[in-house]
Amino acid sequence: MVDLELEGGVAVITIDRPQARNAIAPATMDRLDEALDAAAGAGALVIRGAGDRAFVSGGDLKELAAIRTEPEAVAMALRMRGVCDRIASFPAPVIAALNGHALGGGAEVAVAADIRVAAADIKIGFNQSTLAIMPAWGGAERLAALVGRGRALLLAGAGTVLGAAEAERLGLVDRVLPRDSFEEGWRSLAASLATGAAREIKRVAGGGLTAEEAAGAFARLWVADEHWEAAEKVMNRAR
Repeated sequence: MVDLELEGGVAVITIDRPQARNAIAPATMDRLDEALDAAAGAGALVIRGAGDRAFVSGGDLKELAAIRTEPEAVAMALRMRGVCDRIASFPAPVIAALNGHALGGGAEVAVAADIRVAAADIKIGFNQSTLAIMPAWGGAERLAALVGRGRALLLAGAGTVLGAAEAERLGLVDRVLPRDSFEEGWRSLAASLATGAAREIKRVAGGGLTAEEAAGAFARLWVADEHWEAAEKVMNRAR
């Protein structure tokens, strides 16, 4: 249902529910929590769906249809929001590899990541309004942070579904890759971000640090062996 691959400092979490187009069911939330626990310490994290049709098609309506009361709906919303919050607060860079369509709750999972890399033929949209509901897992707030409050209201309020190129133009997607080089592309990007420097850049870019704390992050990298090994190579090439 949810698989974890660890290789070269990169953790890859794959949601694998082909019978439901990788939709999120209550049990999926539990498995995602377990996978995030197991990925702790990775230099970079990738979230993807299995296959090439769906990243995550949203919540699993067949299973979630059992929720009929407001307290139950609140509990479900907070449960999956907690998972998305964990993705967003993962210490290392997080990439959502949009191998297929990211719709409704799938778009919410995507925007919990730091970076969204999409195959050129996918679609993404906060289309919960077509079911007369709204994003429940923190997606509305994260969408507004990415594209602005007014544009977020336009997109999510109307349930607009975007192609990859338009999503990239609006800042919802960060990079679009051809389908035939998509897997190689996101894996290469993840490997390039699985560094201590990228981890510290994510922490500083998130805001909330004092100038002294940001300088301290730089200083730790400056005195590390990796910095001096890289600097030696550069200085040797200049001779």
